[in-house]
Amino acid sequence: MRPTAFLYALLFCLGLSVLPGVPSVAEAQPVSRPAEATAVVPPGPRRADNIEAELVPLSRWAAPGSTVVVAVHQTIAPGWHTYWRNPGDSGGPTTLDWRLPAGVKAGEIVWPLPTRQRLMSLVNYGYSGEVYLPVPIEVPASARPGTTLPLTVDALFLVCSDQMCVPVQMSLRLDLPIREGAPPLDPDHGAAIQAVLEAAPRPAGLDARATLQNGVLTLSATGGSLADLSQAYFYPFEGGIIDHAAAQSGHSGRNGLSLTLTPGGDLTAKGLNGPISGVLATDAGAWEITAQPGAVLAGTTGGKALSGEVEAPSAGTRLNLGLILQSALFALVGGLILNLMPCVFPILAMKAAALAASAHQPREARRDGLLFLAGVLATFLVLAVVLLALRAGGEAVGWGFQLQSPAVIAGLALLMLAVGLNLSGVFHVGAGLQGAGAGPLSRLPGGAGAFFTGVLAVVVAAPCTAPFMAAALGAALLMPWPAALLIFLMLGLGLGLPYLAVSLSPGLLRRLPRPGPWMDRLKGLLAFPMYGAALWLVWVFSRQTGAEGLALLMAAALTTAFALWLFGLTQAQRALGRSARLSGGFSLIALGAALVLAVIAGRAPVLGAASVAESGPLASAPWSADSVRAAQAEGRPVLVNFTADWCVTCKINERAALSSPRVAAALKATNAVYLVGDWTRRDDAITRELERHGRSGVPLYLLYPANGGEPRILPQLLTEGVVIEALKGA
Repeated sequence: MRPTAFLYALLFCLGLSVLPGVPSVAEAQPVSRPAEATAVVPPGPRRADNIEAELVPLSRWAAPGSTVVVAVHQTIAPGWHTYWRNPGDSGGPTTLDWRLPAGVKAGEIVWPLPTRQRLMSLVNYGYSGEVYLPVPIEVPASARPGTTLPLTVDALFLVCSDQMCVPVQMSLRLDLPIREGAPPLDPDHGAAIQAVLEAAPRPAGLDARATLQNGVLTLSATGGSLADLSQAYFYPFEGGIIDHAAAQSGHSGRNGLSLTLTPGGDLTAKGLNGPISGVLATDAGAWEITAQPGAVLAGTTGGKALSGEVEAPSAGTRLNLGLILQSALFALVGGLILNLMPCVFPILAMKAAALAASAHQPREARRDGLLFLAGVLATFLVLAVVLLALRAGGEAVGWGFQLQSPAVIAGLALLMLAVGLNLSGVFHVGAGLQGAGAGPLSRLPGGAGAFFTGVLAVVVAAPCTAPFMAAALGAALLMPWPAALLIFLMLGLGLGLPYLAVSLSPGLLRRLPRPGPWMDRLKGLLAFPMYGAALWLVWVFSRQTGAEGLALLMAAALTTAFALWLFGLTQAQRALGRSARLSGGFSLIALGAALVLAVIAGRAPVLGAASVAESGPLASAPWSADSVRAAQAEGRPVLVNFTADWCVTCKINERAALSSPRVAAALKATNAVYLVGDWTRRDDAITRELERHGRSGVPLYLLYPANGGEPRILPQLLTEGVVIEALKGA
């Protein structure tokens, strides 16, 4: 059992021990006992600090000999939740103990489809906001019209937040009138209960099979409306069957679908010895299925890829506003800190040059500040929409995905080179003259340049968000899209806010010296961070494509520099009133050749993981789930480093904390295995593993204990001491 799950269970049991008359967890099945044996409970809602509950009817009355539906109506406080019949990795389901008149019988709870609730590396199934749990009640034919039927239930809720769990017991009562004839819906709750009943999963007679091979659980189903689906997710009725936190993927074939699942601890230990029951939720509906052990059904393989993002919340489910606001605040702070990261230094250098030029033109400075922020926010929004759309379509991508493409890396490297040459005065963008005898402006022209600089800042800076934004971005990718976009926009606001604040402050602008020769020297100096960024991107490109791709990119860079030098020569000749057709023509030819070389370089074959050198100075092996299991089976701890060459923080950690002789000695002393998951190129297995631990990007450091079990997540900013102490504890 995971440590957090154990803590939940302990709190649950302690709560049960101090509550009088609370049934044990073993009494989860509905129980009916004569109402005369217990004290009378007044009807109406019951309230606790974190939940309000009431027993409410579907219809206004019940007819003799009929089956009516009543529901336990929960109104859960913001930030708290209750649980489904299988609570997931922690928690406990709601239980009902009925006290009914003689001859009256209560059925099972009709469970609405739950939502998935992630807490660090755990995923639970449950409900938040407003929830109805319907229950059918059989009314005997001997019930006399004109009387009332007293229905009483002792309900036990485990109500949890991200920090604590509280068991809450309530005795609820409903006096249901007995009358002849078909009853109308209850005006207060009837429509809501009816909607839950219509949407609740039902047995559908689907033919389902389950296989367990090489640590992968495959579930296939045919029949019904399973053809041409785009989304599917399997909720098992019992815990331990699947890894609830792992991503689910699959395909929709001609006659049905096939899902690939990660088996849970119980299934891994005992094997697939019997049927697996649960709810199959799809974009076409949700059904209860029982998958018998056997071969994958024909017609379910291949076809369209499925996404595992289906959720059909119960009626009235609301977002956890506290979690959204907390994540948005973290995003704002992370964006502010992002201005100090090495990824962003070249962009800040470029904006410093622009700010110096417009410091004594407040109107122009304000315009540039607002448009820079607009470029930042627009690009964060576009990247977030693309990322969410790809993931909704079943693609395993994470934050920083744009730098996993060699073509994007090649384009950015040449762009950084061009910006550096512009700052060095080799050529000028928007070559208007400042005045008679003055040099041309050597910054990007006007508002368009400010907006474009904001775009460039986000594209280059995105991978640097990981140390400060892992939890918030991981939560955003699991939230509904409006909340996810809010978090990404708050991150962009934090990145653009400092420059905006300076550009809107006349007092700060007046402190800058007036334009003069010093500006040319400053811009020349600020060109070198751009050259450094270009060299870094070239190195990342070489790690992705190897020597052949690197040679093509270097040729493209040389040709680009020559083309821009010719362009600058053309500008100088025209400024003197001379003809520049020859140099201008050669400039266009060279620029075209550079673009062709860049396209060819961007399409260079991508190296496989085995072709890449080991990450960091420690002896390592490539990460895989099988490697982790094999090492733990040998009784060895496992240190896993998920990294990427374009992740500056990853490289800093590898130099500062994963390169010392002391760490190497600690690995040897503890007989630990060091595995590296290289995410420089796209790797869906690594993406799913990051998701399983609530992360959307690198770095991520996991330390698996020698005796088996779930890993400990190490801090994203490592020190030598943190690694050594963690190894000793493993």
